[in-house]
Amino acid sequence: MLRRLLLVHLALCSGGMALPPSAATLRHAQEWARRDFNPKTAGYVHNLVSQSEGGDDASGRELESLFPVAPGTDASNYELSKQPRIGFGTAGLRGRMAPGPLCMNDLTVVQTAQGLAKYVLRCREQELGNTPLKAVVGYDHRACSQFDVSSRQFAIYTKLVFEHAGIDCLILDAYVATPLLAYAVTHINAAVGIMVTASHNPKQDDGYKVYWKDSCQIRPPVDKDIADAIVEESNLVPWIAYGAKLQQLKTASDSECCGLSDPDATRRIEDAYFQSIRDSGLVASNVSASASASTPRFAYTAMHGVGHPFAKRSFKTFRLPPFLAVPSQQTSDPDFPTVPFPNPEEKGALDEAMAFAEKNACDIVLANDPDADRLAVAELCKKSGEWKVFKGDEVGTLLGVWLWEMIGKRSAQPVAMLASTVSSKMLAAVGEMEGFLFEETLTGFKWIGSRALALQDQGYRVLLGYEEAIGYACGGVIPDKDGVSALGVMATLATSVYSRGETLASHLQQIHDKYGEFVSNNGYYFCSDPAIVKRVLEQMRNDGKYFESVGGYEVQSVRDLGSPGYDSSTQDKKPTLPTSASSPMLTFRFKNGCVAQFRASGTEPKFKYYIEMRGKPGEKKDAVERRLSEMCGVILEELLHPQENGLILPSHL
Repeated sequence: MLRRLLLVHLALCSGGMALPPSAATLRHAQEWARRDFNPKTAGYVHNLVSQSEGGDDASGRELESLFPVAPGTDASNYELSKQPRIGFGTAGLRGRMAPGPLCMNDLTVVQTAQGLAKYVLRCREQELGNTPLKAVVGYDHRACSQFDVSSRQFAIYTKLVFEHAGIDCLILDAYVATPLLAYAVTHINAAVGIMVTASHNPKQDDGYKVYWKDSCQIRPPVDKDIADAIVEESNLVPWIAYGAKLQQLKTASDSECCGLSDPDATRRIEDAYFQSIRDSGLVASNVSASASASTPRFAYTAMHGVGHPFAKRSFKTFRLPPFLAVPSQQTSDPDFPTVPFPNPEEKGALDEAMAFAEKNACDIVLANDPDADRLAVAELCKKSGEWKVFKGDEVGTLLGVWLWEMIGKRSAQPVAMLASTVSSKMLAAVGEMEGFLFEETLTGFKWIGSRALALQDQGYRVLLGYEEAIGYACGGVIPDKDGVSALGVMATLATSVYSRGETLASHLQQIHDKYGEFVSNNGYYFCSDPAIVKRVLEQMRNDGKYFESVGGYEVQSVRDLGSPGYDSSTQDKKPTLPTSASSPMLTFRFKNGCVAQFRASGTEPKFKYYIEMRGKPGEKKDAVERRLSEMCGVILEELLHPQENGLILPSHL
């Protein structure tokens, strides 16, 4: 303590304000490094400690950021289980690859796998008796050479953990698309599945996505129970010398996965997955597969991810002529050299693919995100020479109407479709007119998928579940977003539309002409401080006296999915959707047909808004767009007060 006070005094006297890390932080870092079996991450932490103790301010600041301690913690009462760690949030973990409990590294993954394995064993005791347990793991191409970590290595350690716990664990061979992992869970009757991927996050990130035995992403209370199991002290200490075990395996095998993956089993699962697509009815028999003058030419990009081989097989399964792959983005590359933020939704992310498409006379660009569970679509307008990048809701509308026309109208079962509550209400209008069930769920595919399974149990044929963030589950192949099957469905749809002399854009307009105009303006502000998010939401709640008008626009009803929840449109004032204190969402429904919804992202430092205007009967799209544009600026300013609250608008919006 005396040394720290002396250093503080010297820092102040020298005009600087930097403080050395606290004794608790040093203890936290040293304890972490002692347990860490990765020489590079452990060595990095030891070096930071040494340099910090030598007076290096930058090292001290980095230690404080990598190893924050819980309030009230000092070196004498330190407990690892009580310290902040990477959140086990939307279906699992996601964060940057770096040392420490807040990041993705070998130790955090092993701790997570140990907690997950223990939880699975407890579930067997409660539900399954002595039934043999199985787990399945897939991985993508993400890697960080600085710290010698990768998705593949995380998958290997997961297998070592599960098999040490007595649970048989299959590693799918080579890089796989996330939909294949989800499919594998129920196909092999696994108790749990893990996909090691950060999906569309920047290159420095990785993730650990968990699927339950029904092939759906984990949801409450399972997610919380797993999170609690992870931080049990016995699961925070490595059960065996994992690092030494991995080195033994590398010495014994020169294969990429140290001989632990199963190519034959993976091939059988992949074959079964594509056969399930055929059996689902998604492959249209009345769409010509042979190329003709009217057949659209497709350019495909995998965004430096794992999707290319799966996309090729999807086109073959749907009996479509081959696409042209964007060569600069075709192979898996963890550096993502042409797209620093490999999210097809981001402005500019499809520029390279569209440029390639124009040079090669392609009409349509189809893009998977890096783990191939999402799909983006763009089309070149021959008259203007400009590209239209379809919004997620527009793709959802195209898919929904197509699936209804091709399958739903002839289904012997009642038909249902689903979308997240922040998605467009367009399919609800289609369902009202055509006579199929449409339901909305909470945001996230764990809710869409689990509700789809429940509706299937009730006898419904669930043809589509989607979210506006370009995630689509077509035909009930898996209860999760699937960019591989959606790719084939969209290409088939486009082939049919072009054979009639139309385009996707003109076909979409015909749909709106029939069912009405729905125009949306979805976006986000950057916000990394949870306290700001909380303050913004509290301001919108107005001390429980929810606004009756916003900037002169009359509010028809308000729904608050925070805890305890509120919905002015229901008789008991309680919302029909589940509420959550940790991930609240507010919805304002206006009398003029506008719906505005607000929530914080579960995986990124963003505060998101979703605003949609429904057109009046016979109202043209441009008139609806003008009304929406005028209203958006007003309600965003009046409800969020962006400048006052420090919300940062992305430069491209």
